[in-house]
Amino acid sequence: MIVIKYGGNAMRDGNGFFATAIKDSLASGESVVVVHGGGPQINQALAEAGITSEFVGGYRVTTPEILIVVDDVLTKNVGPRIAAGLSNAGVPSESISGRTFLTGEILHHLVDNSAAHLGLVGNVTNVQTDSLLHLLKQGITPVVAPLATDSQSGLGLNVNADLAAAAIAGALKAHTLIVMTDVAGIYRDWSNKDSLISEIAAPDLSVIKETFSGGMAPKVQACLDAITAGAQAVRIIDGTEPTTLALALAGSGGTLVRS
Repeated sequence: MIVIKYGGNAMRDGNGFFATAIKDSLASGESVVVVHGGGPQINQALAEAGITSEFVGGYRVTTPEILIVVDDVLTKNVGPRIAAGLSNAGVPSESISGRTFLTGEILHHLVDNSAAHLGLVGNVTNVQTDSLLHLLKQGITPVVAPLATDSQSGLGLNVNADLAAAAIAGALKAHTLIVMTDVAGIYRDWSNKDSLISEIAAPDLSVIKETFSGGMAPKVQACLDAITAGAQAVRIIDGTEPTTLALALAGSGGTLVRS
């Protein structure tokens, strides 16, 4: 079982290399679940609606007004488009909202454990895998929008896609979570590209996790969460490069975080 987080900045090829790599992986007998982001698309929709949003610690502060836009973009635009692209390439796929099987709670702290008021931003607390397993048994690749339902209020929650993918990978006991982003992997010194970490154990990454900022902070946390929850390994790669996904599916490239 492989879970792939397909980020907004990696969605630039019209699903070409992405679909081909997944098709080859499925042909080898692998099962794949896709969890997608949609940051650039959400930014555009918010701008067109005249709504201002901000990021704190790598998370989008989400008001009820913003959540409506996020949900609409992810479940009615991005997800269906990815699923259609995969299906047209010979990978039967179905777009589903995480709200149908992910339960969460309001997130009150950033990766560095500092308090933050992020609005309707959630952390996944439970994954009901039945719907995913049902699709997989039918030969359908699930394409999941990173949303959850608040266990207390029943309201929708905006979940960082890396963390949603981590929770799903853990629940499915995936042997690998692949996180497609727009950098080559994890840099020990974020300003120095020569400090790329090729492989690191989760306990060692945990020691330095508070040194990361911006969007990389949730990605590092996602690596740790996935392994804690039951995934065997996480690989972070530059998803904007056409060859990296195929290499990652074959077990190389980027940064490998192991238990």
